[in-house]
Amino acid sequence: MARLKVKVAPGSKRNALAGWMGDTLKLQVRAPPEKGRANEAVIALLAAELGCPKSAVEVVAGATSRSKTVTVEGWTESDLRHALS
Repeated sequence: MARLKVKVAPGSKRNALAGWMGDTLKLQVRAPPEKGRANEAVIALLAAELGCPKSAVEVVAGATSRSKTVTVEGWTESDLRHALS
């Protein structure tokens, strides 16, 4: 299970990977930051980009923050970084 630090920009025009800032991946999601919608959008975006089920992606820290820690089941950190670059 790999851990990934992400910085989320909720309420963006589109759902997209916005690139790396050091060891943190910046994400843009259309969903608003309310009632967990942005977290759901982060999970859906990462699952789609990695081609894995949503159940393999989980927000484990920062649920109410723009800075989050996400785990992805079945991936190593180096594989994640390569796949999302």
